[in-house]
Amino acid sequence: MRLTSMSFALAVTALWTLPLLGQAATWPQWRGPSGTGATEGRPPIEWSIDDGRNIHWKRELPGRGHSSPIVWEDRIYLTAAVAVGPKLPPKMSGRPGAHDNLPVDRQYRFNVLAIDRETGEISWEKTVHQAVPVEGGRYTASLASASPVTDGERIYAHFGSFGVYCLDRDGATVWSKQLGMMHTKHGHGEGSSPVLFKQTLLVNWDHEEQSFLVALDTATGEERWRRDRDEVTSWSTPLVVTVEGRPQVVVCGTDRVRGYDLKNGEVIWECGGLSANIVATPVSADGILYVGSSYEKRALMAIRLQGSQGDISDSEQVLWTRMRGTPYVPSPLLYRGALYYLTHYQNILTRIEAESGVDQPGAMRLGPLGNIYASPVAANGHVYITDLDGVTLVLSSTEVPRLIAVNPLGEPVSASAAIVGKQMFIRGEKHLFCLQESD
Repeated sequence: MRLTSMSFALAVTALWTLPLLGQAATWPQWRGPSGTGATEGRPPIEWSIDDGRNIHWKRELPGRGHSSPIVWEDRIYLTAAVAVGPKLPPKMSGRPGAHDNLPVDRQYRFNVLAIDRETGEISWEKTVHQAVPVEGGRYTASLASASPVTDGERIYAHFGSFGVYCLDRDGATVWSKQLGMMHTKHGHGEGSSPVLFKQTLLVNWDHEEQSFLVALDTATGEERWRRDRDEVTSWSTPLVVTVEGRPQVVVCGTDRVRGYDLKNGEVIWECGGLSANIVATPVSADGILYVGSSYEKRALMAIRLQGSQGDISDSEQVLWTRMRGTPYVPSPLLYRGALYYLTHYQNILTRIEAESGVDQPGAMRLGPLGNIYASPVAANGHVYITDLDGVTLVLSSTEVPRLIAVNPLGEPVSASAAIVGKQMFIRGEKHLFCLQESD
């Protein structure tokens, strides 16, 4: 099935509990309040950079970053790496297999920003660290790729080799933690986002040396526990799920996807079958976990969490598998019983019934879009997919999706969007956009 600009009218062939203000008032973490990429709310389905239609405001951002914005009530938080000082003699990381990387030729400030949700004004900008990086990362990445997370009182930002930071709502540093220096595969850079569950902050530290998962106390930054991982570099963000009242931390890796006891870090279950170079973050609902990868091989699995103990590879706990068109960079979207995922990072979207893995209607080519790094999001019966050129395609979430709109934004986009109430926030290469229906 092919969706092109000529066929607009054709059919397109467990977690942290939020306060009573409701999910629609927050987007507190990477992939939204439920970790699925979906939320309540009624964002616009059309906008225009040419005449400003439904663009509530546009704010120029300092530096560079691919982290997604997060939102709590009247504030938006994001991170950026800002080059400062004179240019230095360019130096490559020298990591084994390095290719398509940027040289290290500047010192950087690692900044956290708070932006007023209504006006787009920068409320504060805090430099938490300043250094010359060891790795410049791949040309498609940035030094601020991990999205922050908030509980409304504090903001937690993770800059990998340059520390984990806890700030209060006024931008004051509550605590900071240095976890060491990352050595990423091919020197391509860092990107896994931190995850918050009540009084525990979780950081996945998969790299080419000793990998580990660490749980930090949100009040002090002290380690609650640390578990070594027999893994190499991944960029996937952990997911917290609750199984029979017991919170688990799910982390995808090249060797295994594992469920860890959130209380002590002990492995509860593990399952093989993914590829190398794990990027996509898993999603979960109704007791089923969905994990996928695509590199030297393709894999997508649905895992029943209840009853999973020990090594469940090839067991009945794996409800179904798919070996074609699986996700690499963009993470899957789970919305209204359907699982949406992109082939590798190409403009081919697959929609299946999540529980059964059956095509509904299966794969479709998104003709108006090019390659895609941003993960799809959904609200109010619509699915939003933004490509690297900043073009957002809007589809209905019906069993046979219909094309609703194609919206160019005018600048490249790698970060995933956030939806809160009537607003959608998209971070471009240079600006943060607030999209909202004009009165």
